[in-house]
Amino acid sequence: MENNRVAKTAGFLMLVSISSRLVGYIRDIIIYSRFGQNRITDAYNAAFSIPDFLYVLLVGGALSSAFIPVFSSYIANDRQEEAWEVASMVFNLVMILLGAGIGLGLIFTPQLVAMIVPGFEPEYMKLTVLMTRIMFLQVLFMSMAGISQGILHSFKHFRTPALGSILYNVAIILVGALLSRYMGIVGFSIGVVAGALLNFAVQVPVLIRKRVRYHRMLNLNHPGVRRILSLIVPILVGQSIIYLNLFVTQNLASGLDGGMIASLRLAERLMKLPISVIGLSLAVALFPTLSEYAARKQMKQYHASFRVTMNNVIFLSLPASVGLAVMATPLIRFMYQQGAFDQAATAATAQALIFYSIGITAYSTVHVLSRAYYALSDTRTPVVVSSFSMLVNLTFSLLLIGPMGHGGLALAYSVTGIFNALVMTLWLHRKVGAMGGQSMVTTGLKTSAASAAMGLVVWALTRGLDMVLPVGEKSAQGVVVISGLVAGVLVFLALSRIMGMEEERTARNMLVSRLRRRTGVRDR
Repeated sequence: MENNRVAKTAGFLMLVSISSRLVGYIRDIIIYSRFGQNRITDAYNAAFSIPDFLYVLLVGGALSSAFIPVFSSYIANDRQEEAWEVASMVFNLVMILLGAGIGLGLIFTPQLVAMIVPGFEPEYMKLTVLMTRIMFLQVLFMSMAGISQGILHSFKHFRTPALGSILYNVAIILVGALLSRYMGIVGFSIGVVAGALLNFAVQVPVLIRKRVRYHRMLNLNHPGVRRILSLIVPILVGQSIIYLNLFVTQNLASGLDGGMIASLRLAERLMKLPISVIGLSLAVALFPTLSEYAARKQMKQYHASFRVTMNNVIFLSLPASVGLAVMATPLIRFMYQQGAFDQAATAATAQALIFYSIGITAYSTVHVLSRAYYALSDTRTPVVVSSFSMLVNLTFSLLLIGPMGHGGLALAYSVTGIFNALVMTLWLHRKVGAMGGQSMVTTGLKTSAASAAMGLVVWALTRGLDMVLPVGEKSAQGVVVISGLVAGVLVFLALSRIMGMEEERTARNMLVSRLRRRTGVRDR
């Protein structure tokens, strides 16, 4: 029953994640068709780095991962007033640190930007500094939204925070498109601030209905606050390491031709679509359940829920990885090649996407593995693994950038993810015993076989259509992409069904159930 609830929640989060990414896709089309893939869009993408790092450092996924188990335990034990006191103290502490961080960031923006993109020319360095300072404002609203999300997730309310992620991109599009007529790409940086504000504002009515109570107090010695801090510090270190990997990539890419940072960022967003839709959605839905099982010492149920989720992640992410790699050029050509985004930009982005795709399954499983550790109140192990991963990323980036350019940076990122996933899996097995490894290996082998066959079919079909259709036209490009997508899904599902995979039956039953609810048809 609990696994069914997790599956339904994950299904909803997947749909919302897809919707949010589609809106984000429209946002990217507007930006890249208007400005192209060059130093201007390099500057826009680089401007996110420092504000995003500050957000991740203080809130991000770390606060939710540490906050939810503690806050939920107070609610579950009918200690609501103390729960709100803890939430208020955490909020107050974050706001104090945030004020200091934003203040220092605004003062030292030029020096920080010079560290991130030392290869930028002076005029683009100045543009990056301006947009970075504007985007510091988004950190304030995103942090408030992140804390609100942690509270609502503790109550197993996922809808409103998910809606906020969609509205975030909608606001960027509307405000950015309007202001960019007068301010150039700077208008989109203001749109980012507006999107962050809307993301928080939409959650406020639900918080009021949950009878949120705010207390003007700060006691770092409170047991609940101490427990959150003890959990969050290692997570923050791990999250910081992830962003340091991004900084390494941007630092090295800034010395390449103009547009390479933009191509890496765009390819990374496409890569993170299946990671977010599959890995993150399933992990977020699973986390409260794993936390409950771990708290009650129900390790048999803990193992079972983890195994089912990991098998589903493998089953869904492997074909996504193969599909994105095989269809990289047709997909990017159809989605972005227009206006100032030319054929060379398509080729550069496709090259990055192919190498990024190699790491999709690894990074998807890392989301689930991290929550498995957090549910056990072990936030240190993922940090240790991430620390070694940073060294792996730096080593492979330096080795591969020479012979492979920006493609080498993308490949280094994927290799790092594979290393991270393997080590975390082996360490978790050592920590809690058998987790159904044989089942995961079997699922992996069957899914790999079906994905490989699917990839060959899609490759042959799309290359054949490229030769007979006028692919310079958008309609023909759309036919190629849709044909490849439909053929890939049908071939993969048919092969997985022939092999009798349980994950295929689960996915089919979820889809049929959702369609019946949408159309008003009921099971008889």
